[in-house]
Amino acid sequence: MSEEQAVSEAITRVHREEWARVVAGLARRFGDLDVAEEAAAEAFAVAVERWPSDGVPPNPGAWLTTTANRKAIDRLRRESKRDDRQKEAQMAYDEPVEPLGVIDDERLRLIFTCCHPALAPETRIALTLRMVGGLTVPEIARAFLVQETTMGQRITRAKAKIKAARIPYRVPAAEDLPTRVAGVLTVLFLVFNEGYLATGPDTDPVRHDLTAEAIRLTRLIRALLPNDGEVVGLLALMLLTESRRTARVSATGELVPLGEQDRGAWDPALIAEGHQLVRERLATGVAPGRYQILAAVNAVHTSARDVRDTDWSQIVALYDQLVRLDRSPVVVLNRAIALAELDGPDVALATVDSLEPALAGYHAFHATRADLLRRLGRSDDSRAAYTQAITLAGNTAEAAYLTRRRDQLGQ
Repeated sequence: MSEEQAVSEAITRVHREEWARVVAGLARRFGDLDVAEEAAAEAFAVAVERWPSDGVPPNPGAWLTTTANRKAIDRLRRESKRDDRQKEAQMAYDEPVEPLGVIDDERLRLIFTCCHPALAPETRIALTLRMVGGLTVPEIARAFLVQETTMGQRITRAKAKIKAARIPYRVPAAEDLPTRVAGVLTVLFLVFNEGYLATGPDTDPVRHDLTAEAIRLTRLIRALLPNDGEVVGLLALMLLTESRRTARVSATGELVPLGEQDRGAWDPALIAEGHQLVRERLATGVAPGRYQILAAVNAVHTSARDVRDTDWSQIVALYDQLVRLDRSPVVVLNRAIALAELDGPDVALATVDSLEPALAGYHAFHATRADLLRRLGRSDDSRAAYTQAITLAGNTAEAAYLTRRRDQLGQ
C-alpha cells in the first residue's frame, strides 16, 4: 500500500470514529448545530488537504477538534451581525459548561437534542443519522426512500427548529427520561440497521462503526434506565444481531443469508450476553414490547447450532405477539418468511402478495417474493422479482447475492 493510500484510509477511518465526537463537542460549546456541522466538515476538509504532506497527527481526534473550533470561531467573526449571538457563542467556548443530566456524555446529549419531541419522528431519525452517525444526505435519503433534496430540506428545517425553539443540548433529567427514551431507541435502532445493512454505493456493506456506536449508546441508555424492558430488549437485539456480523459477507463480497452462515464464526460472547438479557426480561413476567420480542426471535435463531434445528413454530408464535403490537407491513412480511419454513412457501406467498401495495418500493419484499417463487418452481416470476429487488437494493453485498440467485435460475 502506498503512503497516499494509507493516509486516505486513515482519514476515512478517523471520519468514522471521530465525526460524532467532534460535532457533539462543537454543539456543546456553540449551541448551534449548523455551526457544529459546518466547522466539523471544514476541519475534515483541511485534514484531506494537509495530512498527505504533513502526515496523520498522533491524536487525530484532538487535531480535528482544535481545527473545527477555530473554524467555528472564524465563521462567527465573519458574520455581519456579531452582537449577542457571537458573545454567547464566545462565552460558551471560553467558559466550561456545567454537565446537565444523569450521564455526562457529549454524544448522548447530542442524541437527545436530535430526538427532541418537538421534532417530527422521521426528522429526529434523519437528523441523528447525519449529526451523530455521520451519514451523508444521499445515504439517509436512500434509507428513507425519498429524494436527496427532500431529505436535505428536512434536516435543514430540523436544525432551524432546534435553534428557534432553543431546544437544550443535554440529557434530560431523570424524571423526564421515560417519556423521552422511546424516540431515542427508534433512532438508535435505525442507526444500527444502517450499519448492519449499509446503503449507498460507496459504503462498506456492513459498517461496524455504526453498529458499534449504536450498541455503545444503547448501553449508556441502559445505565440511565436499567429497568426499562425495551432498552434491555434493544440492547439484546443489537448484540445478537452483531454476533453474526463476521459471517454475513462472503470473501467474494456477497451477503450470506442466515441459513447459509458459518455458525462457528458467530461471536459466542455476544450471544451469551444477548441470551442473558432476554432471560432477564422473561423472568420479570412483564409483557414484552417490540424490541424484546425481536430479541427473543434472534435468541431462538442463535440457539440453533444448525439451521435445521431452528424452532420455527416458536419464531412464528413470537411474530404473532409482535403483530398484535405492530401490524405494520414489514412485521407481517417477516412473519411470512418464518411461516414459509413452517407451513410452506405457498402459504407464505399468499400473505406476501397481499402486502404489495404497501411494500412495492421495498427491496426486501421483492427479494422475499423471489425466493418463495423460486421454491415453488415459478422461475420466470422469480427472475422478475429478483430483478426488481436488485434495482431497489442499496446494499452492494445484498445486490451481489440477489444477482447470483437470479442468474442461477437460468442454469
